[in-house]
Amino acid sequence: MFVTRFAPSPTGPLHLGHAYSAILAHDMARAAGGRFLLRMEDTDLERSKPEYDELIQSDLAWLGLAWDGPIHRQSQHIAAYNARLEPLVATGLLYPCSCTRSDIRAALVAPQEGVAFNVYPGTCRGRPMASRLPGDALRLDLAAALRALAADLGFTETGPTHAGRHRIDPDQAQRQIGDVVLSRKGEDIVAYFLASAFDDADQGVTHVIRGEDLFDFTPVQVILQHLLGLPTPIYHHHHLIRDDQGKRLAKRDDARALSKYRAEGATPADIRRMVGLPDR
Repeated sequence: MFVTRFAPSPTGPLHLGHAYSAILAHDMARAAGGRFLLRMEDTDLERSKPEYDELIQSDLAWLGLAWDGPIHRQSQHIAAYNARLEPLVATGLLYPCSCTRSDIRAALVAPQEGVAFNVYPGTCRGRPMASRLPGDALRLDLAAALRALAADLGFTETGPTHAGRHRIDPDQAQRQIGDVVLSRKGEDIVAYFLASAFDDADQGVTHVIRGEDLFDFTPVQVILQHLLGLPTPIYHHHHLIRDDQGKRLAKRDDARALSKYRAEGATPADIRRMVGLPDR
């Protein structure tokens, strides 16, 4: 069965770009006779707000989108994510890191378009797990992980720009990704990549439909899926809805918030036309 999900972070109102992604995922699932899930990626406990969670649900319902089953909120599963990291700890592929707190926090949230990975220089690489202190992060030793996998890693993409089979090049991954942060001790936060990998597997997601700004970050999740023995879904990275200057819309773009269009009398059909999708 075709199973996909819409996974916003409740840190602000939905805008036209979110509407496009949610409608596209919903319509693709329904056309295939599959399931459409709603997941709140709210591991950023400082910025996630219940009022945005409620507004997201209201906006989606107004658009005429219905999700299957209960909403999955990542903040309710953080302890479980960390517990499921323990087998990976035992492999020796992770190490504690006590580098700049702000850098580590930034590495835990979902990436943004135009923001490359801050490739870690390896300052703490080689530290034994026994040296881990409160507040230390856990990083993946990417080079060691790729050696341990020793497989032809890759993923299938069906999006309009990158369709085809994509192989993960180990040398390129080390240059562009590096040793990513997976969790931070003492703050009960885990990386976007890790939580999404676990959730996609647990929820039986077969197709990940999301913006093309996340295409370059897909290898991280594929590597984690293989390390953790999880299946790799099919990916579909769609084009982005941009402003008049060609910039990707962000949550700070309140002028394009769905709630604003609703208040001004727009209809769901108007939103579909604005983002270039056909009426129902």
